[in-house]
Amino acid sequence: MRDLVEIGMGRTARRSYDFDDIDIVPSRRTRSSKVVSTGWQIDAYRFDLPLVTHPTDAVVSPHTAIEIGKLGGLAALNAEGLWARHADAESALARVAEAAKEGAAPSEVVQRLQELHSAPVRPDLITEAVRTVRDSGVTVAARVSPQHAAELTPHLLSAGVEILVVQGTIVSAEHVGEDNGESDTDPLNLKDFIADLDVPVVAGGVSDYRTAMHLMRTGAAGVIVGHGYTPGITSTDQVLGIGVPMATALIDAAAARRDYLDETGGRYVHVLADGGVRHSGDIAKAVACGADAVMLGAPLAAASEAPGHGLYWTSAAAHPSLPRSRVAAADQREQGSVDLRTLLHGPSHDPSGTVNLFGALRRALAKTGYSDLKEFQRVGLTVRH
Repeated sequence: MRDLVEIGMGRTARRSYDFDDIDIVPSRRTRSSKVVSTGWQIDAYRFDLPLVTHPTDAVVSPHTAIEIGKLGGLAALNAEGLWARHADAESALARVAEAAKEGAAPSEVVQRLQELHSAPVRPDLITEAVRTVRDSGVTVAARVSPQHAAELTPHLLSAGVEILVVQGTIVSAEHVGEDNGESDTDPLNLKDFIADLDVPVVAGGVSDYRTAMHLMRTGAAGVIVGHGYTPGITSTDQVLGIGVPMATALIDAAAARRDYLDETGGRYVHVLADGGVRHSGDIAKAVACGADAVMLGAPLAAASEAPGHGLYWTSAAAHPSLPRSRVAAADQREQGSVDLRTLLHGPSHDPSGTVNLFGALRRALAKTGYSDLKEFQRVGLTVRH
């Protein structure tokens, strides 16, 4: 039974929950963290960590994509970001960081990012970036918006993309597309689009059962749940009035996955959690709610290798007419003090859960007696209020 609350005469709303509202319940058994697995596999690609990066230039450059791949995760290049628009993307990113350091108003920093994104996408540049990652031997993924997927995907495939991420701020159940004010082209028919591809496609974001089911029926290998929400940085809730309580959204999407599995006689679609993760405990809660992997952005932006110079933003910050992300410091740690390996695998000297993110996930599995991620999705949960 759904938990409905009356919010006024004749109007009810569903009560929903975020990660801060729930806790994981230990079981009667514990294990050594050395005998649990955080491995994750989508299609033919297996990863040691259930990690996909949020496709933002603040975190993912060709260099960091390679490093994250070697560390066990999957990095998604933004095929419509600065690496696709500027031959010297590092200088472009430095201009954003320079504006932030000079004390410019937040709107002025966003304006500079918008100006940099006004340059056209150059297929040769994103092809070069993709090939750099592919030549390193790690799995290469790239993100395109629904509007530009048909145009850019052939270039990405020829460059060697192995997993395609089709991601907009919001992907609806009625049509797949994002009104970004740049084009009058028809929405992408995702079902036909996926059917013509030989690579797995991850699509989203969504926040409810029905939309998740719709995307699963298009043939997507994975569905992104959430809109990359980061407190103090993303502003979709303020600008559009739309928010995603991640715990409820993930559990609903996991229910859609289960029903779709029954509907198709065994086709499994992965659920990726994009948003609401601030600490390592949130990663554990995301998996406990049904996620197969998490998309991380801000937690990685403070790494010494991060191209954003300690700043973080999502691709929605560069929207030409309605930005929905600020450019802000990723966290309060000393900039550049932690590298990616330490962030992901430790060791940590920080008790706040912002370092050794996946070592903590292993420990959460061990402390609750589960041996792998699929088992951990059955762990008990409690609600704080």
